[in-house]
Amino acid sequence: MSAPWAEWDHIVKIDPDKTLAEGETFEDVCATGTDALEIGGTTGMTEAKMARAVEAAGAYDIPIYIEPSNVASVVHRDELDGYLVPVVLNAGDVFWTVGAHKEWVRLDDDIDWSRTFTEAYVIMNPEASVAEYTEADCDLGADDVAAYAEVAEQMLGQEIVYIEYSGTYGDPEVVQAATDAVDDATVFYGGGIGDYESAYEMASHADTVIVGDLVHDEGADAVAETVRGAKDAKVDGE
Repeated sequence: MSAPWAEWDHIVKIDPDKTLAEGETFEDVCATGTDALEIGGTTGMTEAKMARAVEAAGAYDIPIYIEPSNVASVVHRDELDGYLVPVVLNAGDVFWTVGAHKEWVRLDDDIDWSRTFTEAYVIMNPEASVAEYTEADCDLGADDVAAYAEVAEQMLGQEIVYIEYSGTYGDPEVVQAATDAVDDATVFYGGGIGDYESAYEMASHADTVIVGDLVHDEGADAVAETVRGAKDAKVDGE
C-alpha cells in the first residue's frame, strides 16, 4: 500500500500564527482542490494556535497533517490524519536534525507512531526565517542537493524529501536533481509558488508542490490557480 502523499500533487501549508485572507474560511481553502493541508510554522507556534487551526480545518473532508516545529505546538486530535516531522539535513544546529525530535519523545507520552512520519528537509533560501532558525547551510549546488536526497532515501530511509526555498522561487534544475537522485521517495517542493505558471513548472520537476504564504496573502482563488497548474503538469507529463 502506497503512502498517501504519493498521490498528492498539491498541498496547502497553513501557518497557525497567521490569519487567512480577509473574509475567507477553511471551507474556501478546502474547496480549492488541494490534496492535503499541512499545518505548521517556524515562529510563534503555540498549542492553542495549532488546536484552533486543526479544529477549523477538521470540519472538512481533506487530509490534515501537523508539521510540528517544537513540542509545544503539537496537539493530538481526532481530526488529524498524522504528523509530518521535519528533519533538516543541512541544519548547522543539529538540534533541528535530531535534538528537537528527542525532546518531543521525552516530553510527549501520547505520540501515535503509526501516524508519525518524517520529511527530509533541504533548506535553500538563506534569507528565510527557517534558515536562520536552523542555521542552515544554503550554499548548495544541484549536486549537493541530489546527494542529500540520495542520503535521505538510501541511508536514512526517508520517504519524503522536501526542497524548501521558503519565501522565494527556487531553481527547477536543483529540484530536478533531487527527483533524479531518488528511486521511490516523494519529492516535495515549497517556495514562491504564486500562480498557475510557477506551479506548473515546479510540478514538472517535483512530485508535490506546496503553497503557504499565498493562502494567507492572496486567498483561495489564487491557490486554486496553483492547484490547476500542478495537476495539469502531471497530466501533461504522463
